[in-house]
Amino acid sequence: MDKVALDMPDAARRHPVLHLEVSLREQCLSLWQAGVRVADYPVSTALLGPGEQAGSGCTPRGRHCVRARIGAGLPAGAVLVGRRPTGELWSPVLAEHYPERDWILSRILWLSGLEPGVNRLGKVDSMRRYIYIHGTPETEPMGIPRSHGCVRMRNQDVIELFDRVVVGTGVRIVE
Repeated sequence: MDKVALDMPDAARRHPVLHLEVSLREQCLSLWQAGVRVADYPVSTALLGPGEQAGSGCTPRGRHCVRARIGAGLPAGAVLVGRRPTGELWSPVLAEHYPERDWILSRILWLSGLEPGVNRLGKVDSMRRYIYIHGTPETEPMGIPRSHGCVRMRNQDVIELFDRVVVGTGVRIVE
């Protein structure tokens, strides 16, 4: 077993047949199970493109894993701030009151890099950068890079995906 595999949570070692792949070029997240692509979801990644540096606003590439699943049981459109539900449900009226918010809705899959010097540790640490797969308002387009570094999904899609993955699920982000 390589060092990266040793650093992965036990759940990932127990479920190596399940993984996600995010294509920055195609703006698509694919769910793979036992080597078979079982689902595809449109996404929106960083407006500023790929990149690993803290503060870049870019989506980090490489091998990651799901370090935390946040939001189980919340309704679709539930607003999360600082990884905690606010009790609000997103609506156009709420959005008018908070035009500066980068909306994180419904569920969060918090990613952790698995490649030291690439997307883990120091100024390239995906987890310290708070890189998530998360829900976003239905008014935001999918298939077009628009995020601040995270991987945005439709609320129903992220809820479905959330229910299918476990902590430790591998995630590969490719150009």
